[in-house]
Amino acid sequence: MAELSGATLIARSLKQQGVETMFGVVGFPVFGIAFAAQSEGIQYIGMRNEQAASYAAAAVGYLTGRPGACLAVSGPGMIHAMAGLSNAWANCWPMILIGGASDSYQEGMGAFQEAPQVETARLYTKWTARPDAARRIPQYIEQAVRTSIYGRPGASYLDCPDDLISARVDESEVSFPARCPDPPRPQAAPDAVEQAIEVIRNAERPLVIVGKGAAYAHAEDEVRQFIESTQLPFLPSPMGKGVVPDEHPLSVAPGRALALQEADVVVLLGARLNWIMHFGLPPRFDREVKTIQVDIAPEEIGRNVAAEVGLVGDLKAVVGQLNDALAKKPYTLAPNAPWRSTLATKVEENKRAVRAMMDDESVPMGYYRVLREIQDQAPVGTLIQAEGAQTMDISRSVLMHDQPRLRLDAGSFGTMGVGLGQAIAAAIVHPDKKIICVEGDSAFGFSGMEVETACRYRLPIVFVIINNNGIGGGIDAMPEDPFASPPSGYVVDAGYQKMIEGFGGKGYLVRTPGELSSALKQALDDEMPSIVNVLIDPHARGKPQKFAWLTQ
Repeated sequence: MAELSGATLIARSLKQQGVETMFGVVGFPVFGIAFAAQSEGIQYIGMRNEQAASYAAAAVGYLTGRPGACLAVSGPGMIHAMAGLSNAWANCWPMILIGGASDSYQEGMGAFQEAPQVETARLYTKWTARPDAARRIPQYIEQAVRTSIYGRPGASYLDCPDDLISARVDESEVSFPARCPDPPRPQAAPDAVEQAIEVIRNAERPLVIVGKGAAYAHAEDEVRQFIESTQLPFLPSPMGKGVVPDEHPLSVAPGRALALQEADVVVLLGARLNWIMHFGLPPRFDREVKTIQVDIAPEEIGRNVAAEVGLVGDLKAVVGQLNDALAKKPYTLAPNAPWRSTLATKVEENKRAVRAMMDDESVPMGYYRVLREIQDQAPVGTLIQAEGAQTMDISRSVLMHDQPRLRLDAGSFGTMGVGLGQAIAAAIVHPDKKIICVEGDSAFGFSGMEVETACRYRLPIVFVIINNNGIGGGIDAMPEDPFASPPSGYVVDAGYQKMIEGFGGKGYLVRTPGELSSALKQALDDEMPSIVNVLIDPHARGKPQKFAWLTQ
């Protein structure tokens, strides 16, 4: 029989296990893996930096449910890719990092780019290994994929020394495991389901929080049925947006602070009580709040706040159980419940305040007016990537979604620099969708060279840079002494749009609402990537908070 190289075994095994996309930067010793991936039918995307490649691989995992692969060279390349590995760990997204390494027989000798890669990766992975023989690579790949998607999703790392990649093995010696099935969907204990329904029935001020775990689980039908049948108010997390349409009448996102602070029962559907949800603690939450927690990971139940009821299982399956129980014994929050009117008043008040900023035609523009234009012009089904402290935060209240998995952002790790990698991943996974990547100027700078990647693969992404000349709050002018510039300041009115023109894309510099409207329309119609560089008021801010602790 024919001989197979280690590189071919890696690529063929990934393909057989449902890994369709690989992002990376080639070099010693992984050249062969990239070429083999293409030969085996894996779409290889050559990136400009391993960080962006790893962010892209993790985003593919979130969007598809099967891990994207990141390919990195040994030592520094693998260390760069740790950025995405850690982001996948924090967000519970499946991905596989394949790191090259020096020859195994040189271990401990100070080989080229030798580093403790296996030990380093183990901190941020569910599974890490170095194959002990080339003929066993398929078993390692199957385990890497299965571990990344079963239970709480996460990252896997495979360490591949040069002699493993270049090894030759007779095909007769190799056994390829069957493709691991999609993850099982375990249900919660029936008595816990009944207990949860009883707690909801007795609540005066119930609130449902819909997290990105619900989006990942493809539980939108079940969650929508649960919301519609109970008529409970709900609040989406940033990437939980669209599981139930953002503009649904039961959404209390515009009244988020009040809803969290006064709810007496909170139902957590694929959301965690981490920093994004203020740990479930006062003063953001009521000290006596009761939580009903649905999560695939038993160890997550009761984190920071003891759960009144813990429902351990797959979110789609568990919410289905809740719906079945409610079908037998229906419950609906009364239309005239005081909680409804309290929330409705606050929601309308905050909507009016945001609408006024969205309609402000002043020049220079603020965030809200720029984001409104994106909302008005984005075609139905557009996938939005939003990144940058204020850009990302404010976009949640302006950019609306009626379907899940149409928003990517910094996520649970608060990672800056994810934007362009995630946008490229989205364009690869969804070539039929329009992709708009909304970046602060600071966020764009982390991986701005990836616009060349977008141009090279002709991915018609619209990159909108909301440019305030700095981090957080920018500056109006550069001081005469450049070293006296504040640490947060950048070049004033930087011409980021010119970058993409060198790669065949189109750049637009805009200052006014009219210029923005025209540029965005042209960019959305273009078959090549575009940058719309929007110069805004350097002192623009989000809606003021009533209490200082609301921003903490």
